[in-house]
Amino acid sequence: MKLYTYFRSSAAYRVRIALNLKGLPYEAVPVHLLRNGGEQRHTDYLALNPAGLVPALEDGGAVLTQSLAIIEYLDETHPQPPLLPGDALERARIRALAQAIACDIHPINNLRVLQYLTRELGASEEQKTAWYRHWVEEGLAAVEAMLVRSPRSGRFCVGDTPTLADICLVPQVFNALRFKCSTAHLPTVLRIVEACEALEAFRLAAPGRQPDAE
Repeated sequence: MKLYTYFRSSAAYRVRIALNLKGLPYEAVPVHLLRNGGEQRHTDYLALNPAGLVPALEDGGAVLTQSLAIIEYLDETHPQPPLLPGDALERARIRALAQAIACDIHPINNLRVLQYLTRELGASEEQKTAWYRHWVEEGLAAVEAMLVRSPRSGRFCVGDTPTLADICLVPQVFNALRFKCSTAHLPTVLRIVEACEALEAFRLAAPGRQPDAE
């Protein structure tokens, strides 16, 4: 398998974690989102992923895009360990947490949105950072509440083994800390992230451990 990735991309970070949890070897192909006008906008990469986003995963001649779709594909083709375990209710809980991050928080704070705020709308760096912190802090507060209220929260987001929810949570918290967001209101989130980062699969996927890390 070949993973087109950028070391600080939350979405690519998710897929790296999933591949590591599954024990699947892959070739990392860096796509720098800032250099040369953004390599994700170059013609050769757009031929792989017309959306111009990372990650993309090549597997057996097929190209997959969208991190959650890629991870569910990996879970279906390599079922052990399961990233969406349990019954229908359990899997719904996992997906709800994952989507609260991947669909509610991340899309309005990713690189292309932040660039649009500054380049097209004239937002200052301070305004851009305020935008980022507002939506991340509010979104993670909702995740914290979901975890506190759920009877299935355990060592990890759902139960005592990492799932798709944890795979989404760790990259988002990494970026929250990078942007100096407040996390004092997130004790459960931080406890779970600490448990995740004790696992080699999460540590090896971290941005600083990637070949294109700066």
